Amino acid sequence: MSPFLAIVRRDLLIARRQGGGSLLAVAFFVVVAALFPFAAGAEPMVLRGLAPGVIWVSALLATLLSLDRLFQADFEDGSLDVLALSPQPLFFTVLAKVLAHWLVVGLPLVIAAPLVGLLLNLPAAAYPVLVAAALIGTPALSLIGAIGAALTAGIRRGGVLVPLLVLPLYIPTLIFGVAATADPASATEPLMLLGAVSLMALVLAPLASAAALRLALE
Repeated sequence: MSPFLAIVRRDLLIARRQGGGSLLAVAFFVVVAALFPFAAGAEPMVLRGLAPGVIWVSALLATLLSLDRLFQADFEDGSLDVLALSPQPLFFTVLAKVLAHWLVVGLPLVIAAPLVGLLLNLPAAAYPVLVAAALIGTPALSLIGAIGAALTAGIRRGGVLVPLLVLPLYIPTLIFGVAATADPASATEPLMLLGAVSLMALVLAPLASAAALRLALE
């Protein structure tokens, strides 16, 4: 097994043994979205207009909830030093950990998104676009979030800083994700822009995260 896949498998096993990671993120996603009708009223047309923004903000917050331990646990027990000294470039180590994070948190959010859309009276035509946008956009949430997690890995209780560092970087993903979900008939361009954001994050986020982790390990 390649080092990349070994890290993905290791993180998935850790998440499984710790339990509750996926359920916690999905439960948070659903509960936050379910609170909005109490604030905005249960009028179906109002909920339908709010649904795309509520779904994406809720998914963003659920992802943030799980980012603080992305590198922190490995930093505290010394595993990160071992990973940094391995022959595999730190770029791919970060990428493997982000992939595991997306499989544990992002993919369950994609699966749960139609349920939240149902709670918010999302039009039936928007569900395929919602799932496609979530599949394209949630990897960017994990990749960009890894930058904040890496910058705070060496800081005690640094998890509270992650939202402040990451939220401004989430704005393009939020804008294009909401635009695609809100207007399924014209979703092609927002989906392409969302894909461009994810591709840029795929290239740049592991580089930035690896540089931040090297600073934390010095």
